[in-house]
Parts: sequence; C-alpha cells; structure tokens
Amino acid sequence: MDTILNLLSLLGSLALFLFGMKTMSEGLEKFAGDRLRAILAAMTKNRVMGVLTGFLVTTLIQSSSATTVMVVSFVNAGLMNLTQAIGVIMGANVGTTATAWLISVVGFKVNIAALTLPLLCVGMPLIFSSKSKRKSVGEFIFGFAFLFMGLGYLNVSAENLDIKTYVANMLATVADGGFLTILLFVLVGALVTMLVQASAATMAITMMLFSMNIPGFGFEQAAALAMGQNIGTTITAFMASLTANTQARRAALAHMFFNVFGVVVVLFIFYPFCDAVTWFVSKFPPTDNYNNYLLSTFHTAFNIFNTLLLIGFVKHIEMLVCRVLPMQENPENNENRLVFISGGLLSTAELSILQANKEIVVFGERCRRMLSFVPDTLTSKNNEEFEKAYGKLRHYEQITDNMEDEIGKYLGLVGEGRLSGESKNSISCMLREIGELESIGDSIFHLGRTISRLREYGEETFTEEQMTNINKALGIVDESLVAMVKVLSLPEEKKVNLKENIGIEDELNELRTRCTEKNVEAINNKEYSYRLGTYYIDFINECEKVGDYVMNVVQAVAKMRESI
Repeated sequence: MDTILNLLSLLGSLALFLFGMKTMSEGLEKFAGDRLRAILAAMTKNRVMGVLTGFLVTTLIQSSSATTVMVVSFVNAGLMNLTQAIGVIMGANVGTTATAWLISVVGFKVNIAALTLPLLCVGMPLIFSSKSKRKSVGEFIFGFAFLFMGLGYLNVSAENLDIKTYVANMLATVADGGFLTILLFVLVGALVTMLVQASAATMAITMMLFSMNIPGFGFEQAAALAMGQNIGTTITAFMASLTANTQARRAALAHMFFNVFGVVVVLFIFYPFCDAVTWFVSKFPPTDNYNNYLLSTFHTAFNIFNTLLLIGFVKHIEMLVCRVLPMQENPENNENRLVFISGGLLSTAELSILQANKEIVVFGERCRRMLSFVPDTLTSKNNEEFEKAYGKLRHYEQITDNMEDEIGKYLGLVGEGRLSGESKNSISCMLREIGELESIGDSIFHLGRTISRLREYGEETFTEEQMTNINKALGIVDESLVAMVKVLSLPEEKKVNLKENIGIEDELNELRTRCTEKNVEAINNKEYSYRLGTYYIDFINECEKVGDYVMNVVQAVAKMRESI
C-alpha cells in the first residue's frame, strides 16, 4: 500500500511540476502576448536575429514547445516565412537550456517551502485583480511556485519510493551494452518526452536521478537522455501542425530535422564530446551540485553546437523540407476551406484571436469576390451562361455560411478559456463581424436570385437607365467592400476612421432614394411594367442592405480597436 501511495505521490509531483510550468508560461504569454508577436515579427529579418529572438522568447516563457507551436502558428497565419521560422526554432533550442540551469542552480538547493509559500502570498492578490495584466503576473508567480513545489515533492517522493534501487536494478541488465546502451537512453529520453510533451519535466527527472549517484547511471547515460529529449520535444509542434497548411507543416518538420540531425552528429563524436564538457567543467568547477552543473553544461553545449553547425544551412534545410512536403493545395479548391484556422487553438487566447481575425479578413475578401459574379448574371446571353454564374453565387453563399459557422465555433472554443476583458470584448465584436459578413453573402446571393426570378417571367429586361443605376449601385457596393477589407486588415494599433465608409454608405442611400422616386414616376408613365419596376427596386434595395451590413462590420471593428 505504501508503495502505491509513494508512486502516486511521485506522479502527482510530476503533475504539479507540469502544471506549474504551464501556468507560468501562460501567465507570461498573456502578459506579453502583443509584445511577443511584435518581437517575433520584427526581429526575424535575418537568421542570426531569428536565433536570438527564439532564444530570448523561450528563455522568457520557459518553454521551447510553446515557442515552436507559436512559430508554427505564425507560419500558418502568414506572419512569418519558413526561413524566419527555422532561425527562431534554432534559438528556441538554445533557450530551453535556461530551464535546466534554473533547476540546477535553484531547484534542488533551496528550501522549497520557504520559497513557494511567500510567493503564493504575493501572487494571491494579483490573481484576484480586476486588471488582466496584474492577473497574468499573478498566474506567472503561482506557476513559478508550483513548479518548484513540484520539484521538491518529486525529490521527496523519489526517496520514499527508493527509486534509486529500482533504477539501479533495471540498469544492471543494460549498463554493459556500451554504445548500444547510449542509443537506448536516447530512445528512452525521446519516448518519455513525447509522452509528457515537456522536455523540462524529463530534464528535471534526469537531473534528479543523476544527482542520486545511481550505479550504472553516470554522466554519459544522463547526457544520452538529455539528447533524446531534444527529439521528443518536436512532437508538440508536429501535432500542432497536423491540421495546418503546408508551410506550417514544413516548419514543424524543419524543427524535427534540425533536432534529429544534431543528435545524430553528436552521437558520432559522443565520447569525445562528453570528455570535452567534463574537461571544461573541471576547469570551472561549481562549489556544490556538481552533477547537475555538469549535465546542464552538456545540454547547453549540445544545443549551441547544433545551432552553430546548422545556422549556415538554413536555406538547405528549407529546400529539404520543401522537397519532402511539396505544395499540394489545388488553387481551385482554396476558396472552399479556411486559410488560417487549422482546427486547434493556439497557446494563448491572444494568438488564437489573431488567427481568427486573419480568417475574418479572408471572409471579407471572399464576399467581394462573390459580388464579382453578379454582373455575369445580368449580362448572360443564354440560360447556360446564367446558370453558370448563378451557380457560382449559390456556391459562395454556402461558403459564407460555412465560414461563419467554423469561425464562430473557433471563437466559442477560445471563449471557454481564461480571458482578459479586452479579449472577451474582441471575441464579442468578432462574432458580430462574422454575422454581418454572412448577411452580406446572403444579400449578394439575393441579387442573383432577383435576376433569376426576372428571367422566369419571359423576355422582359431592365431598361438602359435601370442598368446604368444598377451598375452604379454595384460599383458603390464593391467600393464599400474594398474599404471594409482595408479596415479589417488594419494593424491592431491603428484606430478606424469611419469617414470613408460613411461617405460610401451615404452615396448608396442617396442612389436608392433617387431610384425609388424615379421608379414610381416611370411606372405611372407606363415606361415599363410594374413587375419589372418591382424587381429593379428589389435589386437596388438589396445593394443598399449590403452597404448597411458593411457599415455594421466596420463599426464592430472600430469598437474592438477602441478597447485595445
């Protein structure tokens, strides 16, 4: 019974460590979400800056997996190209060594209870703060405390379970396998990291075991486990890319190639590499905690060596992944699917909202493309030409319905997480935007349906004056859609100027009023039939409705920007 309780305590300690790492990372990402996006976008202009950026961001958020998932998402959203992504991923691998040093220097040396309880006391008021930034800082402090609390409990649980004896007995059967044993430990490190999806947790376990001086588990075995973790950590970004576009999958594959290649190269020089690290540490020995210091040095040296080895071959890595994953999308089918939302949420609400906003821009562009098919229904010379144009309108009407549904579901999932007040307001405004965009799609389809009904009643067609006004109305609607897409595409820091959109809307309203008055006069003068006049005004009114919906979208964007 005691053994079961100790085993559960060990697993619970690991769970607390992972929860602390996740909470700390999320708190920092929420606090600096916009800044992280700006850093990643601005500091990746060349491969060296990309590496430095990846290092700094990963050191900040203490998670290379979070950084690489973020990078994959940015590539998927078109905010970063593949060359930039590879540089950031290289830097993220170096940045992840900060966690090992943190654990090495602090984790097993400081009285955990004395450190964590005051931290929780400091973080508690911040957690209940009404300001999202303070709440995010509180989450970071709580996560930091839980992380080291988990480390402390992990050490105690391992001693109570006498894990040293268990591990020694298991290693007794494989310790004499020479280099094959090293390969086995690399494989174990990769599999365990894939399972827990956190290289920091595997590194913490490795350092704990190494510090116990277990027979058969020396520096070389611990180093092999650390190398395996570099392979296992790629699974997180790979899973995040499965439903993404080809470029995002290429970024995840480049991450995997980079880490696997580095492990393979170092395995060829494994023993000399370990000897070099041991020699270096012996020249600058720590005052205590020698084993963890040695392993942290190896982990850092391995990742720096790997980065320096491959930083000059970024273009070659890009060419390789492009050859392995050729572009398979059919341009003709691109309109039938979402571009930036790939099925899974990103690491924070801020990034997920950014992705949804990019998709809404695509939604607006597709609405404008849908409008371009309306003139074809007006100028069709026969039923075959008309049905082809009308079929396109019907198809795009289904696309707009599906886009509203998919984006709405995605925003609903985002809304289920812990959100700041600004994020909640953004989601509310974006839900209004997609609702209005879907109404734009419906109204544009109704324009085609009006023409279809007119054609059903024989040979009567719009007069020359009516066609002039119809074309003018369509031109104004197209102008309003262009202005709407421009507003949707504005950077977050830009405020919305409604003057252009209001001017276009007023022009459309004035045209509708003139056409309505002239239509009554023309029917009274028997210039054309009442039925033709009805379809004519229905068409003009539907154009005016599109203008109203466009204005609603722009106002929703303006409201969202005001709260940022």
